[in-house]
Amino acid sequence: MDGMLSQDEINALLNGMDLSESDNSGDSATSGVEAAPIDESLLLDVEKDAIGEIANISMGSSATTLYSLVNRKVNITTPRVTLSNWASMTEDYERPCVFIQIRYTSGLEGSNILVLKEHDVKIITDLMMGGDGTNTDGELGEMHLSAISEAMNQMMGSAATSLSTMLGTMIDISPPDASLIDLNAFKTGSDIASFLDGTFVKISFRMQIGDLVDSTIMQLYPIDFAKTLYETFINNQIGNPEPEQAPDPIPEPPRVQNIQQQMGIGGNEMQQQMAMRGMPQMGMPQMQSMNVQPAQFQNFSADYSGLQSNENIGLIMDVPLEVTVELGRTSKSISEILDFAPGTIIELDKIAGEPIDVLVNGKFVAKGEVVVIEESFGIRVTEIIK
Repeated sequence: MDGMLSQDEINALLNGMDLSESDNSGDSATSGVEAAPIDESLLLDVEKDAIGEIANISMGSSATTLYSLVNRKVNITTPRVTLSNWASMTEDYERPCVFIQIRYTSGLEGSNILVLKEHDVKIITDLMMGGDGTNTDGELGEMHLSAISEAMNQMMGSAATSLSTMLGTMIDISPPDASLIDLNAFKTGSDIASFLDGTFVKISFRMQIGDLVDSTIMQLYPIDFAKTLYETFINNQIGNPEPEQAPDPIPEPPRVQNIQQQMGIGGNEMQQQMAMRGMPQMGMPQMQSMNVQPAQFQNFSADYSGLQSNENIGLIMDVPLEVTVELGRTSKSISEILDFAPGTIIELDKIAGEPIDVLVNGKFVAKGEVVVIEESFGIRVTEIIK
């Protein structure tokens, strides 16, 4: 009646507030980390275009290297350069995935990360092991990570060579470090790389490997590294400007024949008119008599080349050549090589008792048999290969 609340009513209101707060906190927990706004002004459009061109050329050479590893047609499309952060990237990409971190050891300072899908890594690894790309069952293990690290080492090595050409400086990388990452387990990317905690550059490629892979891979750059890459690229372009185009050739004066055609008179008539007017006859030089004779050459001596050869051979007598004795050869797949252990017997392509090959600087020159000279092996030449 007096407008005051009883204790029971106060308790009821307090309990209602607690329930509401708990509901709100539950919604916040299930919604995940909210993506922070991205400042697009951190990287200009012209910088994005230059970085995209650099990435396009680098990945083009990497695709060629990957083709040689998997023996399948590899196509990596033109990249798309955007700014991103950890929350927005994890919303758009499949999980779990493989993070491959590459650090630059010379020419550039910084690192970048390649992100591949787990299933794609299994297919690439199976192809590298000599399979058909369908053996993708089971969990991703250390062998998969080791194989994909080696593939990325060769691919990014080719990319570094392309960068060296574009930027005009020697660029080298450290061996890549691959790890399987469950994006759900990380609220921020700082535990993987410090630059993933803020805004970074995301370069997306579409990668196709035969009819087995049609997927998206990503390359992540720190903002500072991307700007350094852009500045180095632009400075190199300014220091090596494109050659100026040659000026257009000066047009030739009209020929006498064209003048004759325009005037509608023949050559003899024109000469007669010019002679009557005392004008020189253009384009009609007087032929002078010349003494033309066939050229005379001295015959070569039959023993000249042999004498010259004997005199010059002494100049290279002290050049060292590498002599290799080859017992035999064979070929093994990566899986068979990984099974090597002490006691493993490897069968070669030579039959027992067959002469062995002697190579000089890699060229097959002779055959022979193995002998023992005191405590060392030797070779007795039995046949010279002509």
